Amino acid sequence: MTTAPAPAAPARAAPEPAATSPTPAPEPAERPDLRLVPAALGLWLGALAGVLVPWRSGLAGCVAASVVAGIVLLRAPLTPSGRRALVAASLCLVAGFAVGAARAAPVWDGPVTDLAAAGAHVELEGVVERDPVLRSGGPAGEEAAATEYVVGRIRVGQVTGRGATHRVGVPVLLVSGDRAWAGLLPGQHVRVEGRLESTDHPRDDVAAVFRPYTGPDKQATGPPSAASRATEPFRAGLRDAVAGVPPDPRGLVPGLVIGDESLLADDLRDAMTVAGLTHLTAVSGTNITLILIAVLALARLLGVRGFVLPVVGIVCVLAFVLLARPEPSVLRAAAMGVVAVVGLAVAGRRRGLPSLAAAVVALVLVDPWLARSAGFALSVLATAGILLLVPVWTRSLSWLPRPLALAVAVPLAAQVACTPIVLGLSGQLSLAALPANLLAAPAVAPATVFGAAAAVVSPAAAPVATVLAWLAALPAWWIAAVARWFAGQPGAVLPWPPGAEGVVIAVVLAVVALLAVPLVLRRPLVTVAAGTVLVVGLLKTVPTPGWPPAGWLVVACDVGQGDALVLRAGHRSAVVVDTGPEPRFVRRCLDDLGVRQVPLLVLTHFHADHVGGLPGVLAGREIGRTLVSPLDDPPAAADGVRRRLAAAGVPVTVPRAGDLLRVGERLTLDVLGPVRLTETPESESNNSSLVIEADVDGVSILLTGDIEPSAQRALLRAEPALDADVLKVAHHGSPHQETELLTGVDARLALVSVGENTYGHPSRRVLDALQADGVRVYRTDEHGSIAVLRTGDGGLGVATGGPRSRPVPRRSANGRRPCRWDVSCCDATWLRSPPTPSSRSRSSSALSCCWPSVPRAPSCGRRAPPTPMPTCPRSPAPS
Repeated sequence: MTTAPAPAAPARAAPEPAATSPTPAPEPAERPDLRLVPAALGLWLGALAGVLVPWRSGLAGCVAASVVAGIVLLRAPLTPSGRRALVAASLCLVAGFAVGAARAAPVWDGPVTDLAAAGAHVELEGVVERDPVLRSGGPAGEEAAATEYVVGRIRVGQVTGRGATHRVGVPVLLVSGDRAWAGLLPGQHVRVEGRLESTDHPRDDVAAVFRPYTGPDKQATGPPSAASRATEPFRAGLRDAVAGVPPDPRGLVPGLVIGDESLLADDLRDAMTVAGLTHLTAVSGTNITLILIAVLALARLLGVRGFVLPVVGIVCVLAFVLLARPEPSVLRAAAMGVVAVVGLAVAGRRRGLPSLAAAVVALVLVDPWLARSAGFALSVLATAGILLLVPVWTRSLSWLPRPLALAVAVPLAAQVACTPIVLGLSGQLSLAALPANLLAAPAVAPATVFGAAAAVVSPAAAPVATVLAWLAALPAWWIAAVARWFAGQPGAVLPWPPGAEGVVIAVVLAVVALLAVPLVLRRPLVTVAAGTVLVVGLLKTVPTPGWPPAGWLVVACDVGQGDALVLRAGHRSAVVVDTGPEPRFVRRCLDDLGVRQVPLLVLTHFHADHVGGLPGVLAGREIGRTLVSPLDDPPAAADGVRRRLAAAGVPVTVPRAGDLLRVGERLTLDVLGPVRLTETPESESNNSSLVIEADVDGVSILLTGDIEPSAQRALLRAEPALDADVLKVAHHGSPHQETELLTGVDARLALVSVGENTYGHPSRRVLDALQADGVRVYRTDEHGSIAVLRTGDGGLGVATGGPRSRPVPRRSANGRRPCRWDVSCCDATWLRSPPTPSSRSRSSSALSCCWPSVPRAPSCGRRAPPTPMPTCPRSPAPS
């Protein structure tokens, strides 16, 4: 039925002037309905206790909480709605704990757990729960470049080991070096032999880690589930459709549509993480929201109305869940996406929040393990932020067109709501996340919708799917470009204090933002000024107080698990030896040092932890030429480095042992190795590292790359009189070291460039050998960036506390609390002879501020016995 417009009122019926007609009061803002929130929170907390603590402790906690709630009900003057909320929260707390404990008990205690504790050989029969994923080995490093393994999840139905067969129903984590496991689909039955191992954490959501001895046996492997068989043609069709597009969109489009990251390059994945865009490639509420809105809009365009429209939406959601696999993360994303659409487009804030609370209740009851999932918490908080904050903040941005106001308000609300958890988990504050999401947001919808369309039509019309894939690739390329650009900025992320202190500060920051953001957004000039400050913070590093120290000669940059050393060559000029694994860390280090010219760049070898940060060195600096290893291994990394340097117009040279190079007036480089390349069981790439002895203003530094024992012995044979003041310990302090090299070069200082890793670097044996020889050891993972410098009296000193790749750890590896700065160590006279009374007196002030209980008793003398290092009040004692 159509309604004709009413005729215009005659002039005499016009409203009276405002002076005689009171202005109607503004309509009050719609208040959110919070009635279901206490129940959802109670259920969430109960389930969290059920899957985190032993059942006796959890039950005692629930009883105590119920008693407290009963006392409050009897004594406190609550309103009827308050009483109902408290009762609902208490009942849901107990119910959540019961559900969580019931789900966790068989995982933590049962035959599989017992067999894993014994490291037993077993035969498993089970079902593949999730798509196995091919991963690269470990953190960025040389092992990561050489190792690939498959990670999957199997629900075990039967296990045979130690002479007994047990019927069970628990998940185990599959880890295998056989790529054939990556070809399995969810729902396939497998029977395989292997070894069970205990998990790292006793409260994991898997009973054990299973390492099969072989790949999946085709004779013992059943067909996939019906859902996998139905959806795999669409998933495979999407991968085939994007096969011809450039590499970055090729990896992004399947991730945007169905969360398939199998084609995503590691460096792009890292860039997405730094830029705060990882939620786009993981299945999130954003995916289903965009697809649902597009499908509903198309249905309306086709004339679908009434009760049929919600049915179309439900079918769309179900199809998406099947296509992306009905895993917990996908179910969570679907629920959050539906809530966001319903809350913003249909119900408003008042009904949107009850929808979110109901979704939380349903999801936690179905899968209590979600209660401890950081992804689940972030999804809930982001959705709540969008529902509660976006309407208010959009009104504050009324001076902008509504689409642009929404584009600013939505990511800002999600970012503020998630701030405490993000800071607590990552230990860093991302300045890039908000602007990166603002710039990427316009491209997300077309990339997702065209990609989904390509997947839908691919089984029936592959050429059409290819065209649609190219249409999706264009906006996906923009997203990748945004991620890479922001990840490369020196101020993309800032370290954040770890532990409870950091969490409290994060919560306070989020509360301040909630109060301040509407006030800022109402004022265009203030908003523009805040945006300008944010951009400047991204483009410029935040200076570290007291850094760099005057007179620095060598700096070991803290770049995480990798190497990057800077040798001063003149004013704003330096030689850079290796670049670390990520551009932003080395870029910040060089920017803080004021380095603008790099007359010589040395890449000791082509492993990712030594060349991955190359763009950070190239950014905004003039590079003269580059020296590289004679062995192009890994080939892909070597080719990428050469192509990037060629594009920047930087010539590349392979030096020979015996070459002597002078850079400026104060720096000389003597190439010592590799002497020869020989085949050994050790890493050929590591042993082909360039080995250089540098002399910076009379201080010699031995740069050893990642050479291993055989190459170290060859170096000592070729250079029997090798002598250095400072030793850069090879291979991040790996246990594979030749002791004679560690102690035979008479170094007084040892620098270990190392970050968080799973390899055990640096080795305790290596550290003990250095300390026993009287060598002071400084580590970037404990001290941050480290500078070797000349002191005022001509001696040699060390300054620590430069820019870090991560927050200062609460405790160092040796149990002491690392402090934030240090200017200390060896007077020049201690380098070649034992300390004398006069030499001690010249440095007593520096030593007393670093090691107050050991004043005038340093262990810097040659072959001096190590002195026990007490806890320092302001500066870290070397390990």
